[in-house]
Amino acid sequence: MNAFERLKEARHAGRPTGAAYVAALFENRLDLCGDRRFGEDPAIISGIGTLSGRPVTYIAIDKGADLDSRMRNHFGCPMPEGYRKALRLMKQAEKFHRPVICLVDTLGAYCGAEAEERGQGEAIAENILEMMGLRTPVISVVIGEGGSGGALALAAADRVYMLENAVYSVISPEGCASILWKDSGRVADAAQCLHITAADMVDLHVAEEIIPENFADFPQMCAAMTVQLTMDLDELCALTPEELLEQRYRRYRRIGVYEENGSIVRFTEH
Repeated sequence: MNAFERLKEARHAGRPTGAAYVAALFENRLDLCGDRRFGEDPAIISGIGTLSGRPVTYIAIDKGADLDSRMRNHFGCPMPEGYRKALRLMKQAEKFHRPVICLVDTLGAYCGAEAEERGQGEAIAENILEMMGLRTPVISVVIGEGGSGGALALAAADRVYMLENAVYSVISPEGCASILWKDSGRVADAAQCLHITAADMVDLHVAEEIIPENFADFPQMCAAMTVQLTMDLDELCALTPEELLEQRYRRYRRIGVYEENGSIVRFTEH
């Protein structure tokens, strides 16, 4: 499958939503709502629960399962209060030494005037800044679309996983095509140029591994995810906060490649 075909798969209406993953992965759940500044954003589900018996904080972007819920959730495009709610839960998790699991599926942050009036850009930037210094483990899984800063605000993590047909991009392929070629119809070309696929993300060290999709047996797929997440948390929770922050810093220093004298060179930690 090429990048455009995987993009269509990532956007397929029949894919499990963030709420479906929360229900399948976490037990003893208690949803926590509101950002304590403006209100509640239903596009982001968050709370506390257990994963394999370990207390965790979960944060998931939910596109909605039908037309009514999709409209209520702005089709998975969070508002500023959603990101502020997520950050509130992350800081709470840090206080009580709970790891954080984020599930990302968004075209991007909500782009309406009301979101800008309430500080959308500031909310996203603050999340990224605070996540880089969070003194508790964070794991993010891109379960569908990972669109621009709307996704990065929940994915500045210690480990990032991509589902097999998930995509991760700095801009939507439609937006890229409109800017570069003044033709949104060239979305397939833009998708290819942007290197948005899970394989691209692993190659560029943006993501650690690809999680196979098996929606025909969703419980089994989530059971396999639980095993992987549990192994990661066992490793990350064994680190001191200082070791965790140093490891996170080095992870982001390694991301990307560049071309020099016709050769592809990877970034180093230094």
